[in-house]
Amino acid sequence: MLSQTSNFARLARVVIRVMPQSKFKFTTVTAVIVANMIGTGVFTSLGFQLVDIRSGFALLLLWIVGGLTALCGAISYAELGATFPRSGGEYNFLSRIYHPAAGFVSGWISTTVGFAAPTALAAMTFSAYFTASLMSDVSPVVEKAIAITLLALLALVHATNHRNSGRTQVAFTSLKIAVILVFILAALTVIENPQPISFFPIAEDFSIVTSGTFAIALIYVSFSYSGWNAATYLSSEIENPQKVLPWVLIIGTTIVTILYLGLNFVFLYTTPMDAMVGEVEVGAIAARVAFGDFGGGLFGIALALLLISTVSAMTMAGPRVIQVIGEDFPRLKFLGRTNSAGIPARSIYLQSSVAIAFILSSTFESVLVFAGFTMALNTFATVLGLFLLRWRQPNLPRPYRTFLFPIPPLIFLALTGWTLVFTLMIRPVEVLFSFGVIITGLIFYYFTSSEKASDDG
Repeated sequence: MLSQTSNFARLARVVIRVMPQSKFKFTTVTAVIVANMIGTGVFTSLGFQLVDIRSGFALLLLWIVGGLTALCGAISYAELGATFPRSGGEYNFLSRIYHPAAGFVSGWISTTVGFAAPTALAAMTFSAYFTASLMSDVSPVVEKAIAITLLALLALVHATNHRNSGRTQVAFTSLKIAVILVFILAALTVIENPQPISFFPIAEDFSIVTSGTFAIALIYVSFSYSGWNAATYLSSEIENPQKVLPWVLIIGTTIVTILYLGLNFVFLYTTPMDAMVGEVEVGAIAARVAFGDFGGGLFGIALALLLISTVSAMTMAGPRVIQVIGEDFPRLKFLGRTNSAGIPARSIYLQSSVAIAFILSSTFESVLVFAGFTMALNTFATVLGLFLLRWRQPNLPRPYRTFLFPIPPLIFLALTGWTLVFTLMIRPVEVLFSFGVIITGLIFYYFTSSEKASDDG
């Protein structure tokens, strides 16, 4: 009998090893958050910030405020994610808190802007860094072709199964963190003539940090931190989401905030501001200043490779929003179907196709501001919903409750709201495009919900 039990145990272990992995683990989901956040923004936005801001203190404060906002948002989302542990992120939350129309519009935003646009920007930045490190003059057509090729390859990988998808993500994210740490330490070690810049506040800094210019710069920073909520898009595919999700959100956001401060300190400490003003590949420029042309070229390639994990993470998380919309609306049910491994392959291909359209049709900065504003508006409505949910359903079971409530969500709403108002005042064209996306989503909801109602009847 003992022998039979032992044989059965060995057989069970073998079966477990050969069975396809059906859930994402803590490490994988944390890697998704880190990879989603560390990407296009931190390697590009400093160049745009330097157009109007030249204070070392104000520039680092941008990243501290951005990190604080993201952390407060993550703490707030942790309660919502643990309370409603279903994939879909804001689509899931807003549908339950406000109305299915609000959720649908949020999902529409995530599909068209929230993931597709940042994925396109990350692929474009990868191509810009990669070509700048290898060649002196590259045509825009070649850069776009490289970006599109990267998107297509990663879509194919993530459309297979959880094991391939998870391992790919963890590998590229581990490489990303390692290279960033090596870059920071090496640059600080080898630089002989640091820039004459002070990171301590002076009298003039007060007027800078209370200006509309600082608020607009926060849009670039908030875009850089976007992705802290990525784990909520995978809730249904996480092992023990009600316990794991809050820790994933908080730990992932904290790691990224520390790395962002280190990177931007090194960029400003080693590189003349004039060399980075208006430039996209500020990381490659800083690498050349610190390590010379050859060493800078190598680090430029390394920084380009880091962006693969960003494209990968967005290709992994974003399509889950499309999937749950397909599950809820009969007319779109073809988007909710999964392959034999439980992967929403059709949704992955759809998001990648929209991202490719962005690459072919849009300029970098316009997409950056447009996407940043739209995603900030989406998260603002979600965190505000936390207060409504507490008021309307005070007895709802909450496996995790927001730490120090209501302070974190109030901080998030205040900082995000301030940024949204100034963006509306100073960049109205991008804001109008954002509202256009929302209105289009409402129109699309009308047709799909009428079909849903007729089917239910």
